[in-house]
Amino acid sequence: MTHAIDHSRNMIDLAGQTRERLVSLLTLARSFDDCTGMPKQDAELRARLSGKSVCNLFFEDSTRTRVSFSLAARNLGAGITNLTGPGSSVTKGETLVDTALTVEATGGHALVVRSGAAGAAELIAKHVHVPVINAGDGAHEHPTQGLLDVYALAAALGGGRESSFDLSGITVGIVGDIVNSRVARSDIIAMTKLGARVICVGPAPLAPRSLEVLGCEVSSDLDAVLGELDAVQMLRIQFERHGSGGSDKPGSPPGVGSVREYRSLYALTERRAGGMKPGAVIMHPGPMNRGLEMDGTVADGPNSVVRKQVSAGTLVRMAVLADLLGG
Repeated sequence: MTHAIDHSRNMIDLAGQTRERLVSLLTLARSFDDCTGMPKQDAELRARLSGKSVCNLFFEDSTRTRVSFSLAARNLGAGITNLTGPGSSVTKGETLVDTALTVEATGGHALVVRSGAAGAAELIAKHVHVPVINAGDGAHEHPTQGLLDVYALAAALGGGRESSFDLSGITVGIVGDIVNSRVARSDIIAMTKLGARVICVGPAPLAPRSLEVLGCEVSSDLDAVLGELDAVQMLRIQFERHGSGGSDKPGSPPGVGSVREYRSLYALTERRAGGMKPGAVIMHPGPMNRGLEMDGTVADGPNSVVRKQVSAGTLVRMAVLADLLGG
């Protein structure tokens, strides 16, 4: 039997959240920050979710998201169970819903769900009665990634934005394979709700005009907009979604003749990075194809917050878990 989803008790997408709730979660995440971007270490914090159990149901590969959810739960004193697709009864034909119901019945207090199928987390949330957190579903959304990107961006911008999370007056470029990116969708929603102007950039098949329905602008010319950007989020080309058999032997990205042509038009090279505004923030959600969408020297440069995005992931996921589990 299904039931309606209460968005205040789940984190399925950012489209269903208010600006006020986004700010509340980001503020809670900041309260866990030890002022270096890392979680505080104290006994009170480690007891916050004592006795609770968080279950990671990851039916799609992940490094950053699964590790940071596990660390976030541990930092709050919760127990952790990790279940992956190959290690579950899904391989025997059991549905995702039945798997989730089984985990709920064993005593799981929150389910963190990652799946290659859009809508998987929402479907599970309609059947279980514990909070569900979407850790990425197909090309739909990745809500905690959108929150952590805002957190890292606001911290890098400073000037009070690190506490207000007001992005008014800021222009953010999102560059690359946007049509296949759940990160891009969550970033667009979160950043525009908080006042930013967002420009999506890429060849037309990867950055179609239809994205404008999300409240962003679309351009096919990176060099034309680069000087306007206060921050840029570079995305990898998801070759696995373009039938090329994996990024180790990439084919031509849609809309361009070759990987070399894509790089010449859309990569954040040292030259392009040098043409950005002074202090412009450089971001990447990972995993990164170094030397393709971004030069390694740019990724590791002084304006890059790539590592800080990873650290922010633990803080933001702590905030979501604490909020949903009533800690």
